[in-house]
Amino acid sequence: MDEEMKKQVAVFRFRVIADFVDGTTLNRGETKTLMRGKCDRKWQIPGSGRTRISKAVIKEWIVRYKRSGNKLEALYPQGRSDRGETRAIDDETALGLIALRKELPVVTLPTLLREAKDRKIILPGREVAYSTLYRFLTAKGLADRPELSPKDRRKFEEENPNGMWQSDVLHGPLVMVDGKQRKTYMIAFIDDMSRIIPFAAFYLHERLDYFLEALRKALLMRGVPKKLYVDNGPAFRSNHLEFICASLGIVLIHAKPYQPEGKGKIERFNRTVREGFLSTVKATTLEELNEQFQVWVAGYHDRTHGGTGEAPLKRFTKNIECVRPAPKDMEDHFRKEARRTVARDRTFSLDGKLYEAPVDLVKKQVRLLYHQHDPARIEIRFGDKTYGFASVLDLNVNCRVKRENGITALDPGDAPGKYKGGNLFNNTDKEADGI
Repeated sequence: MDEEMKKQVAVFRFRVIADFVDGTTLNRGETKTLMRGKCDRKWQIPGSGRTRISKAVIKEWIVRYKRSGNKLEALYPQGRSDRGETRAIDDETALGLIALRKELPVVTLPTLLREAKDRKIILPGREVAYSTLYRFLTAKGLADRPELSPKDRRKFEEENPNGMWQSDVLHGPLVMVDGKQRKTYMIAFIDDMSRIIPFAAFYLHERLDYFLEALRKALLMRGVPKKLYVDNGPAFRSNHLEFICASLGIVLIHAKPYQPEGKGKIERFNRTVREGFLSTVKATTLEELNEQFQVWVAGYHDRTHGGTGEAPLKRFTKNIECVRPAPKDMEDHFRKEARRTVARDRTFSLDGKLYEAPVDLVKKQVRLLYHQHDPARIEIRFGDKTYGFASVLDLNVNCRVKRENGITALDPGDAPGKYKGGNLFNNTDKEADGI
């Protein structure tokens, strides 16, 4: 950059910060409003294709100008050396990255790079490689994350069985399904106090419906926990899961992101599965895998646990009176809920099928409770009253049903397709003869 261009840049920068350095006293609100206006405005920046200026960059110019004793030369583009630097990062981007790093000192560099792009510190269309960012921040002494202050990570344990369950998903081995190899996922639950496994099995996916199936089996086998501690995956963030837990009186707790220590017991069990089961298992199908796994889990329950000094099953049953059994209507708690408005013809649609509702519910919004795997049993509820199960619409039957307003469709005794001449337009036979 030649001297003339440096002067133009310095004058432009002074014009941007003039309102902050001209000696005028501004209160906090005025300063904030003025700064927001300058950041939101589009500028014609000399020697740059940019049109926006970030708050961090403007603050940096103000500091440099004041520290120099209000000399314009302080706003000249700074000379640079290529040692430890990179021409892929211009001055404005550099200032923005430094400010962002100071704001987020503990995040990883890939996360910092994504955040810089999201905040438009790195403009769309401009690419800054990870290696470039690393070299740049290393030269500034900002690449390494500071040591975090130690957190209270004391071990904890519930007093009674089923005080809390922890759950997680472990990626399992490949199995053959319909002549193709498919990946498996182990969904498991562990009781915090006893270390017993209420239920664990391998599935072909980690979707919510598989997790709910595993949860239902765990509840049937070992009762209902007070709390369920899970990860932050999509399945665990489901509104349907939250509703099920709330209806069963279970407090659903999500682990904090990037802090897996809270799920230490289920993580330790996963490691035991990897080392003690998956390292030696020889199964080619999902059925074989689960059969062998259930045998292994039974043995795990009878072995002394290193953390408690007791076998999980023995420790669980010692205070069995504290265990709340699964309710008799537990299946109803797992039903999905949908809301539909009944049309004038008494119908509503669900998952691509038409159903009929009682005539009393026409034009009313009803609640539909159902299992995804059993669409034939859809309970209709309005208010606190149940209207039984919906029936799939059958148009052929409907055409022979006598309506409540007295209009009758085809007489059941009429043979389909039988036509009586002269009645097409409700004419009498005599009128028809005169046509």
